[in-house]
Amino acid sequence: MIRVMTMKKRWRTDACLVLCGVLIWFLADAGRIRAAAGEALALCANSVIPALFPFMAVSALLISMGFGEWISPHFAGWMTLFNLPGTASPAVLLGLIGGYPIGARTAVGLYEKKLLTAGEAERLLAFCNNSNPVFLISVLGTGLFGSFRAGVWLWLIHILSALLTGLCFRGTTAEICQIRPKIRFAPQEISFAPAFVKAVQGSVSSMLSVCGFIVFFYILASPLARLAAPAGPLLVGIVELFSLTPLLPANRLGFVIAAACAGFGGISILCQTASVLDGSGLRLRSYFWGKVLQGFFSAALAAAAAFYVL
Repeated sequence: MIRVMTMKKRWRTDACLVLCGVLIWFLADAGRIRAAAGEALALCANSVIPALFPFMAVSALLISMGFGEWISPHFAGWMTLFNLPGTASPAVLLGLIGGYPIGARTAVGLYEKKLLTAGEAERLLAFCNNSNPVFLISVLGTGLFGSFRAGVWLWLIHILSALLTGLCFRGTTAEICQIRPKIRFAPQEISFAPAFVKAVQGSVSSMLSVCGFIVFFYILASPLARLAAPAGPLLVGIVELFSLTPLLPANRLGFVIAAACAGFGGISILCQTASVLDGSGLRLRSYFWGKVLQGFFSAALAAAAAFYVL
């Protein structure tokens, strides 16, 4: 017990020292910090908020209106591939089309409505939280590689790597049967107006959190952007995904790095997901290892497809 308390105290001391170093850096290089923060805020205003906020609001409204109960019978057969009930399908679908962190937010909503057990929700988190197709197809594909086709391939690779990750986290049927209680769903009369207001207000709060993480990690990643490729883009992508786009080379190596970093999501997305899970009782561990595995799958698939795509 004393050893554990000593380790915790040492960890806090080390963390405080690191934060003091970061604060000194911010003060000593205030001009560049302000410039990086301005760039990050412009990125949020011009790209992140328009791409994510509508999906966040609509996905939250769908869950409130009973979308999970309605769609679950239609996808129950597909979800058995992952040893999950059909009620998990909205998180997978919305996560694939809505972008980070909508998949995680939807999974938490399903768990809080008791449509999933804690074990199911945590295994679902390993593969349901994914990048926005607009970012992959438009920003990376058309904007960086000058090819709509390359963007579509990045999205397809992203989807396939997520599904492969889900298969790796499916567990065994015996385990699922032991931990999953039988849940009966009762129809609920939900008024549209209160559900709409709550969805928009919740999405505004989540969007502020997302943008806050992007600005902070964009600043932290700014020194890494000065490193030469491939180290610079790769390290920046590991820290903050949206900061990656101006640094990637428009070649096969850049294609592989883009796929890998989009699959992993970055430390910024990890923190955003942690904030989504806060208070839900769900653990972050499965999500973290799922994203690491998805990053490796994405890199391997992109390396195999790069000679055909570019």
